[in-house]
This record gives sequence, C-alpha cells and structure tokens, in this order.
Amino acid sequence: MAEELTGVRVAILAADGVERVELEQPRQALDDAGAFTALVSIATGSIAARDHDLEDAGSFTVDRDVYDVTPDEFDALLLPGGTVNPDKLRMDATAVAFVRDFVDSGKPVAAICHGPWTLAEADRVRGRRLTSWPSVRTDLRNAGAEVVDEVVVTDGSLTTSRSPDDLPGFCERIVQEFAKGPRSS
Repeated sequence: MAEELTGVRVAILAADGVERVELEQPRQALDDAGAFTALVSIATGSIAARDHDLEDAGSFTVDRDVYDVTPDEFDALLLPGGTVNPDKLRMDATAVAFVRDFVDSGKPVAAICHGPWTLAEADRVRGRRLTSWPSVRTDLRNAGAEVVDEVVVTDGSLTTSRSPDDLPGFCERIVQEFAKGPRSS
C-alpha cells in the first residue's frame, strides 16, 4: 500500500468546523499510500477543527486557497464532514464550482458524513447511489440521489461513507479508488 498513490495529487476541501478525524485519518491513509495531499479552503492561514461538532480540536494549516486552484491541478478530491464545514462550503460559490468541476472531470471524489452536502449543492448527486450521515440523507434524496445505509458506497467516480465509525473502510476504499482514477496532466 505504501506506493500505490505515488504521484497522485489530492485536494482536501475543508473549512472551519471540519471534523478532525474525518480529515486527519483519510489524509494519513492517502499520505501513507504515497499521495501528495493539499488542504484547500475558503480561508487562508488555518481552519478550526472540531470533535463531534462541539469540542475544539485544534486547527489545520491551509495549503491552498480555493479561489486560486483548479481541478486540473489535482487527481482526486476529498470532502471531509463535520456539520459546520460543508455548510460553509456550500454557501461559497467558488467552492461549489470547484466541486462541480471536479465531479464533471470524472476524477475520483470522496465524501464522508456531512461532506456530501457540498455535492448536493453542486447538483452532482442526481441519479447517483450515495450514503451519508443520517440527517443529510433527506437532502440527498431531495437532490435526486438514491440513498443507502452502507459503510461505504462507490458509484462511478463518487465514493461516500456515513460517519467516523466507518473511517477504516472509507480510508481503504478511497486509496483503491484514487489509485484507479484518471490522472491530470
């Protein structure tokens, strides 16, 4: 597993309120598999992380500003959850456009917990089979998705998962899916 993502560039799109484990554990799995990961955000400097949405969980340094990047610079996209994080992202037109363009590129995109909210805002869940945190499922259904209650679901280039409890399966799957995905030039 140590080399299967060598040369793969992964954007991790997150904002204040990101659930720490949902950014940290997938990023570690990707880094361990040889990927280059970059935290992309609507903020500069750093973003505040949370534990179970309520407790302060430190911060993460932002590597790139979403206003200055394009999907062409990356091979895959990770959307961690936390309730506040995707809510902030879906209110930012540039972040939503970045996600929409990424999905349209056919490159792999993964979202966990509340992360699929941004996919719904980008109008890229219609006709797709997804899972998420239970409270997000109605929004996904209303946006045209087929919603299931499974640990991890892959439908084409989209991989989704339900919660931090599912991180082992999610991390394993995103490494597999990101290894398959088309590469940017």
